[in-house]
Amino acid sequence: MAGRSMHRALSREATLRWNTWAKYQNSALGLMRIVVGFLFFTHGAQKVLGWFGGFGEAGQTAELFTRYGAAGVLEAVGGLLIVCGLFTRPVAFVLSGQMAVAYFWIHVQNGLWPWVNRGELAVLYCFVFLFLTAAGGGSLSLDSVIAKRRDV
Repeated sequence: MAGRSMHRALSREATLRWNTWAKYQNSALGLMRIVVGFLFFTHGAQKVLGWFGGFGEAGQTAELFTRYGAAGVLEAVGGLLIVCGLFTRPVAFVLSGQMAVAYFWIHVQNGLWPWVNRGELAVLYCFVFLFLTAAGGGSLSLDSVIAKRRDV
């Protein structure tokens, strides 16, 4: 009997500790969304604007009507929308698909495994965007502001 009551006490303590972290969940979601969106934007800005070192040679850009140009537009525009938390779910769904396509179109030709074909970032972005598709932008997003205005 003493073992069960001790287990319950430990369980309550662990639950209380977990609940203190749970209050940061929305802030953490918003921070992750903003950082991931900004980093993704920079990849697009490299390709279509020549920023952050450019695409290929220093300061060069990808031709707009190529797969790299189209990817750059999706990354730049989608990244900014993710940063703002505007249309988060549909944009994240499209970007998740883009990263899945990039993995199988670009990286797999160099081997199946991400650590061999240098596709870790594509896989990571794919699943982070898939998570954002399910979770949404959180309370620190324009989606949340728009939803609150509709409820009023």
